Amino acid sequence: MTSEHKTVAIIGAGSWGTALAQHLGGKGISIRLWVFEPELLASLQDRHENLVFLPGVKLSRHITFTGDLGAAVTDQHIVIMAVPSHVYRQVLTTLAPHLSPGVTLVSATKGIETATLLTMEGLVREVLGPETAYAVLSGPSFAVEVASRQPTAVTVASRLRPVATRIQRLFSSPYLRVYSSYDVTGVELGGALKNVMALGAGILEGLELGANPRAALITRGLAEISRLAVRLGANPMTLAGLAGLGDLVLTCTSRLSRNYQVGLQLGQGKKLAEILRDMQMVAEGVKTAGAAYHLARKLGVEMPIVEQMYRILYEDHSPQEAIKMLMTRELKDEIDAMSLSW
Repeated sequence: MTSEHKTVAIIGAGSWGTALAQHLGGKGISIRLWVFEPELLASLQDRHENLVFLPGVKLSRHITFTGDLGAAVTDQHIVIMAVPSHVYRQVLTTLAPHLSPGVTLVSATKGIETATLLTMEGLVREVLGPETAYAVLSGPSFAVEVASRQPTAVTVASRLRPVATRIQRLFSSPYLRVYSSYDVTGVELGGALKNVMALGAGILEGLELGANPRAALITRGLAEISRLAVRLGANPMTLAGLAGLGDLVLTCTSRLSRNYQVGLQLGQGKKLAEILRDMQMVAEGVKTAGAAYHLARKLGVEMPIVEQMYRILYEDHSPQEAIKMLMTRELKDEIDAMSLSW
């Protein structure tokens, strides 16, 4: 372990930020975990357990908790961002003056900024500058399973090969296998857009439909994600990997997925506002559906599932009508319909 890996700052004490802190703390790395909510901070300091977002996991003594953003990142060479995408810019702007020169920023957030249609990399470049050492961690990884040391495989991507390798080694352990990649665009879009498809998969279960429609959703959803990602410069093979297909399958087949749970309740007839009001954690797919819909229209990329999810979430269309629209679209050749060439 190099000296710069002896301490790491993690910004955000939701389920994923806490799980990453627990994972790295288990490797003997000292973690400064920034906590937004004062009540949660007090509870963490007192109980050393995240009773709100990751209950049942006794946290490593290598983790210290703070509500001070500046104190969290001062003199840190690696800062991991694990906050929801809709507050990412605000939090990053606040901590920017406190970042050390040459800091490596690792994003563990899966989303697209609604106002700008930027991924987290684009947002970071705007706030911190294009020279920032940046990496993104993504892949099929439920927080509770990582914190419980269940075997998991993920991907870390950076346009700078030494950064990708350094972060790969930081996170790797006997129960977390980390692959490196240099396709930041593909990894970020795969991680963001799979949440939209998970909403759809949940809707199918809420409607008490079977395995056939879910298989179709996953397959055609992957085609849509790949079309948009390739249009923005991604390697199509990335979307066949952990950050694409792997994460898509995970979130479309498990009730542990928050987005799947939101979709499930939509399929059962509940209204979105009611569902979100009762949730403690963020379902990124709701905001991402809006961003993806507008990004696809801007770029002229056909994404019919994303379009129907947008109609359900933002125009109050019924799931049954959305399914009918998808099933009665103009007939096409499958290979032509999956074409990634533009």
